[in-house]
Amino acid sequence: MFIFKQDILQQDLGNGVGRRVLAHSGSMMAVEVSFEQGAVGPMHNHVHEQLTYVLSGRFKFTIGDETHEVKAGDTLYKKPFIMHGCICLEKGVLLDTFTPQREDFL
Repeated sequence: MFIFKQDILQQDLGNGVGRRVLAHSGSMMAVEVSFEQGAVGPMHNHVHEQLTYVLSGRFKFTIGDETHEVKAGDTLYKKPFIMHGCICLEKGVLLDTFTPQREDFL
């Protein structure tokens, strides 16, 4: 399967956040999330395991009771049901991988 970015419309989630659902199957999903400076990914949790790779920008991420600043090249792991969220410190893009796929994104 090939997925070409130019063929996928970005969903405007509001407040400076956009999302593109990339490749996905029942067992996994890749999602690109774009943030304007100052945009917030509110604290939340879900049943999915999630890996986040920082493609660009700088973010302050909270996972559970830990908060760290991350930048391009850094990776974060979120186990199922752990509370997590972020604030974008410098305009950037994240690549999220979920298992299983996020049915609520489709």
